[in-house]
Amino acid sequence: MELNLDEYSKDELKKLKVDVDRALKTIDQRRKAEAKRAAETAAKEYGFSLDDLVVDGGKGSKGLPKYKNPLDHSQTWTGRGRKPNWVISALEDGQSLDDLKI
Repeated sequence: MELNLDEYSKDELKKLKVDVDRALKTIDQRRKAEAKRAAETAAKEYGFSLDDLVVDGGKGSKGLPKYKNPLDHSQTWTGRGRKPNWVISALEDGQSLDDLKI
């Protein structure tokens, strides 16, 4: 689509600019709504709701755990940030990170 902007008056161009700005603002909202509907459909195919899959922590996901404490499987670590004490102890005892992988 090509517009010949030379054919428009200054007032018409200003109105067109306002309309374009409004459309640009709402396009992201529309695309997000479409993406959410697609994600909800995909989650339902696997027997989940989207809320079951989305973790709302306010700061985003910390990531999936990559390592677990061999002595206490409830303790996990993503591999990001400061190493937990159990990781430090395991490394000092001669284990490698590969030994702790999930």
